[in-house]
Amino acid sequence: METSQCPIETTTGSRCAPATARGRHVFEIAGYSLHKGLGAGKFIQSVTFTVGGHDWCIRFYPDGVEESKDYVAVFLDRISNNAEVRVLYEFRQLNLETMAPEVAMRVKNPSVFSNLQPGRGFRKFMERSELEGLPFLRDDRLLLECDFIVILGAPVPESSTMCGVQVPPSDLVDNLGELLESEEGADVTFKVEDQMFRAHKIVLAVRSPVFKAELYGPMRNKRRRSITVEDMQPAVFKALLHFIYKDLMPVMDNLDEDESKDMVKHLLVAADRYAMERMKLICEDILCKRLDVESVAATLALADQHHCSKLKDACIEFINSCTRMDDLVASQGYEHLKRACPTIFMDIWERSVKSRIMQ
Repeated sequence: METSQCPIETTTGSRCAPATARGRHVFEIAGYSLHKGLGAGKFIQSVTFTVGGHDWCIRFYPDGVEESKDYVAVFLDRISNNAEVRVLYEFRQLNLETMAPEVAMRVKNPSVFSNLQPGRGFRKFMERSELEGLPFLRDDRLLLECDFIVILGAPVPESSTMCGVQVPPSDLVDNLGELLESEEGADVTFKVEDQMFRAHKIVLAVRSPVFKAELYGPMRNKRRRSITVEDMQPAVFKALLHFIYKDLMPVMDNLDEDESKDMVKHLLVAADRYAMERMKLICEDILCKRLDVESVAATLALADQHHCSKLKDACIEFINSCTRMDDLVASQGYEHLKRACPTIFMDIWERSVKSRIMQ
């Protein structure tokens, strides 16, 4: 019998995938104007961080290097004295208004880091004239982000049995989002000021223990046709529903920077009100990255009132390292902080003392 006529019982396959370690480091350069004038070829550097068993740092050249003085240069440097390693890396300059990467440069092929050549990067990362304006430079600070992949050792072959069935990615979130938009099967209505929102009890209950108690708990009102939501703007409640159904923060492209920051603060309050911890932490993270002299006092009061420990720590650290205390004290948020959270100043003082002792 010819082999082509024999039935194939099993199809096997193999793949060869290298072991890798991924890393990301965000390097904040405060007091950028004070670093200018170091001279071409001179740099400032980040703290040392470890990825893939190697120690690394980021070096930033504010006056560039000799042959490219009109540009700033950035390099990823390996500090540890190990055998050579191959790395894929990308540098991004963050927009301080949106916290999104605006300028990105990456290598197409892995670069070899060795004891003879420990640093790799970009001599013409960005023209200084472009860098020194909004939205990259704000409050005299820059945010530089580096993503990289350390390729560890030799690829390891893997074998498997192939079934030939391609499984599509999950569309659960998309389906829930369509359910919110269509309102099909909605069984509860919320009145927020003069607007009505229809939703699904079971979805709300699964996502929020507060909604679960309100809709299914022993104190619920079975005859009530709609639920009135007090002390919340319709736009905020709509954004809250968006996160409940899609597990994503809403797009805020139509808002300016101040409006976007205010919306995130309102969403943090809403997340705390409905015990949605993931959403609350996302809001905290966004606000941590948008701290400035004018808003930090108000943000600290918000963090203290809603038990946001990470955001509170970030605000206190920002205040203790601030070089514009007169502007901070003159802000409206500072007056509100004194009235609403007078005890917070003891935390600020204690952190400042501990910081000086550690230095």
